[in-house]
Amino acid sequence: MSLYEHFTSKGPSGFGYGSTAEQVTAGLSLAGKTILVTGCNSGLGLETMRVLAMRGARVACTARTVDKAKAAGDSVAGETVPFACELSDPASVRACVAAVRERGLRLDAIVANVGIMALPALQTTHGYELQFFTNHIGHFMLVTGLLDQLTDAGRVVMLSSAAHRNAPKGGIQFDNLDGRKGYGSWANYGQAKLANILFAKELSRRFAGTTRTANAVHPGVIHTNLGRHMNPVATAVFGLVGPLALKSVPQGAATQVFVATHPSIAGVSGEYFADCNVAKPRADANDPELAARLWKVSEEIVARLP
Repeated sequence: MSLYEHFTSKGPSGFGYGSTAEQVTAGLSLAGKTILVTGCNSGLGLETMRVLAMRGARVACTARTVDKAKAAGDSVAGETVPFACELSDPASVRACVAAVRERGLRLDAIVANVGIMALPALQTTHGYELQFFTNHIGHFMLVTGLLDQLTDAGRVVMLSSAAHRNAPKGGIQFDNLDGRKGYGSWANYGQAKLANILFAKELSRRFAGTTRTANAVHPGVIHTNLGRHMNPVATAVFGLVGPLALKSVPQGAATQVFVATHPSIAGVSGEYFADCNVAKPRADANDPELAARLWKVSEEIVARLP
């Protein structure tokens, strides 16, 4: 397949690599829907919020501070409700959960969008490697804390990445969650993104017998500020290949918006999506025992947090 064919091809959904968030929601009315999006103040989160609000949804938008969330919400047309949620701070996550509950918001979808990527040196918080804690544990706390607010047909969308393939052999290094036995910027990012898939898979199993769904998505490779921690050489390469190989932000937001809203996949659960179509993750992402173990360990971590 040529590059042109790859960029313009469509999958069974009718959408593909080049589809945008506006295109995958064309003709849809999201009036009466409430959707929570983390990391709404820039990049994919901002575009996701903009398109959802444009289609009529009320968007519960989070950022590290309520002021940032409010400023982002005010920058788009439509109804937004700002919340503070710093995923690396358990107290902030708990406060966000409490605030959403207090507002009485019933959520038709949760889009766990925000994350950090490829930290060049080991950083820890609360005794755990920062990417694992922020990208997985923070969202684990948020999503599980809001399950009672999810509607009967509510959807959970976990933003993963094709970089989950860089996770260490065995998937999750349960004996090295602090990174002190070895750390690699991309290996540990991959571990966190694999954890996002495993969480969606296990949540989907727990949703069995209901009409709720949980899925993970790969947005594509997009030049956003998510890559701000990359070394100068990698950043330069991104800059050179961007016009040829990187998705635009509207294209990058398409898959998570599609999975959160499109009626064609109502009831589809426990899948990994890329380019708005079901894709195949690495083999251990489908391991139910690994997913169940990660859930149990995550619960134990959360129980010990201050």
